[in-house]
Amino acid sequence: MTLWFVFALMTVAAIFAVLWPLGRGSHPQNDGTEAAVYKDQLAEIDRDVSAGLINIPEAEAARVEISRRLLAAADHQRDPPSAPNIGLRRAAAVIALVGLPVVAVALYYPLGSPRLEDFPLAQRTRTPDATQPLDDLVAQVEQHLEKNPNDGRGWSVLAPVLARLGRYDDAIRAFRNSITYNGDSAERRADLGEALIGAAGGVVTGEAKAEFERALALNADDVKASYFLGLAAEQDGRAAEAASIWRAMLAKAPANAPWRPLVQAALLRVGGSPVPALSDDAVAAAKDMKETDRNAMIRGMVDRLATRLKQNGDDVEGWLRLVRAYMVLGDADKAKGALADARQAVANDPERLRQLNEGLKNLGLDG
Repeated sequence: MTLWFVFALMTVAAIFAVLWPLGRGSHPQNDGTEAAVYKDQLAEIDRDVSAGLINIPEAEAARVEISRRLLAAADHQRDPPSAPNIGLRRAAAVIALVGLPVVAVALYYPLGSPRLEDFPLAQRTRTPDATQPLDDLVAQVEQHLEKNPNDGRGWSVLAPVLARLGRYDDAIRAFRNSITYNGDSAERRADLGEALIGAAGGVVTGEAKAEFERALALNADDVKASYFLGLAAEQDGRAAEAASIWRAMLAKAPANAPWRPLVQAALLRVGGSPVPALSDDAVAAAKDMKETDRNAMIRGMVDRLATRLKQNGDDVEGWLRLVRAYMVLGDADKAKGALADARQAVANDPERLRQLNEGLKNLGLDG
């Protein structure tokens, strides 16, 4: 109410400023004073002639000019200037009384916030919750989907966000709707299975396992589905099966796959010995070897890599592969030694040192 009262006072002041000049009457100027001045000037000319200060021709010329001005002043006093047109004054008054408020309201409603509640100063300076913008966005999308439940794109956008927020039950529903309205795919099935695991507290349930199997039926190389099926085997006590699944994933994966450290750590957890990420040709050749021959071959490649890095320590990726190889072979001491050698080799190159530390963090080591 205070705001509207202030607005009203401002409007009244603006109207008054417009109407005040229109309301004032047009009064004739006091021309009597001007006529008296001219009469005094005529008398002064007569005195100057008597005193011999000016000659008669000059005096006559001055009298003619002053008399002309005196007559003009007398005519102006008899015929005052006409008042302004009454119709124009009334039109201006109506515009001021009605037009100004109407224009002000018409501008304020689309540009202002007339329905915005009071926001105390203490709350304005308070730091907002970091998750509030995301929560607001999720709420808007949910409201949209309530009105448009067939919007497959909306469900596909909302589902992973709900999963990251820990709202697994809502995420499961969103993933199912995404499959319904967008079509089936290995990625959507694997995401649904992961949400089911989250809702179960990290346990790969039978329902989640079924979703991962459907994902692999659609795409035999789906990484997420393969990993969680290995995890399901591990949770069921079938360590050998889990190791077989994860080892097959590593054998097919490129050396720079970002999920390699996760699978390698899982493989070590069940007692497996994966092939380190060295040469793809060497990995392919090792598939047909016996276990003992394969391990001997792998250790030989690791030793050759270590020898090469001692001669040329600028290869950051090579150092990371060596550390990772020692980790998957279970040689913790050699892994620590390789890590120390790597840092010493790139200590004078800040960029390579940064890359090394980031790579070590991806391996789960302190960068």
